[in-house]
Amino acid sequence: MTVLAQFRITRAAPLSTVQDRGRFGALGFGIAASGPMDAIGWAQAGGGESGLEFTRTGLDFMLLSGTIEAGFGGGGFALKVNGTPHPWPTRLSLKAGDRVSITPGVWGMYGYLRFSGEIDVPNVIGSRATNTIAGLGGFEGRALRAGDELAVIIAETTIEPVPAEKPPERDVPFRFVWGLHADLFETSMRRDFVSSSFFVSHRLDRMGVRLEDRAGVFTRSQHLSLVSDSVVPGDIQILGDGTPIVLMRDHQPTGGYPRIATLLSAEVSRFAQIRPGTAIRFVPVSLTR
Repeated sequence: MTVLAQFRITRAAPLSTVQDRGRFGALGFGIAASGPMDAIGWAQAGGGESGLEFTRTGLDFMLLSGTIEAGFGGGGFALKVNGTPHPWPTRLSLKAGDRVSITPGVWGMYGYLRFSGEIDVPNVIGSRATNTIAGLGGFEGRALRAGDELAVIIAETTIEPVPAEKPPERDVPFRFVWGLHADLFETSMRRDFVSSSFFVSHRLDRMGVRLEDRAGVFTRSQHLSLVSDSVVPGDIQILGDGTPIVLMRDHQPTGGYPRIATLLSAEVSRFAQIRPGTAIRFVPVSLTR
């Protein structure tokens, strides 16, 4: 194993983790795939199969040894290397002693750091991704914190960064297909679901994002006790108290609440970058358009 570089985390936003594409095929064992909350932002950074995901308040680190290419992508963040500002997203060459500071920008909740190599953490069930719910994979199965030191080793393959896209437009509805249990909701409730605004709450993590139903769309919904079955990222569950929750990458393997809708895969990434307090709307689409 050849070490290309080593670095130390000097500041880490809550829920900053090691991720890769995800741990697919393990849901039958009760383990969600994990992976980047924003797959599009992850692709912007390019690099090895694994990298770091950090949340809204950013990440600081120092390169302890080596020289390496680093790619930055995801939401709009501010980037400085040794105090000098750089554009975002971007790709830079870093050398031993460089200090990198990533701080909040004008939009977004998740950002990504990927190197021209792999993060040296164990490959667990075919992936280096951190599952924060199961405490599995990544760096000791947990979120990163100041003082953690990681190594970057030679990667079998590297991926070119994908050109950056424009920031998500706030007034564009999120596309969904009607869920498995949509027919359990009254016609008027389904109509109100697509004609009303919901608000992203502060109660969110990699498992799910709760929405504020200020219009009272689901205040009349009855608590439904269903046989639990498999869920996927983007499923919109209606909890027993009428609270909508959008399931994300570290979702539970099964759920017993009715699912009125499921976001399209591309919309899950866009939704992940929406900040708390933002008003959002939903629009249904069919499988053919």
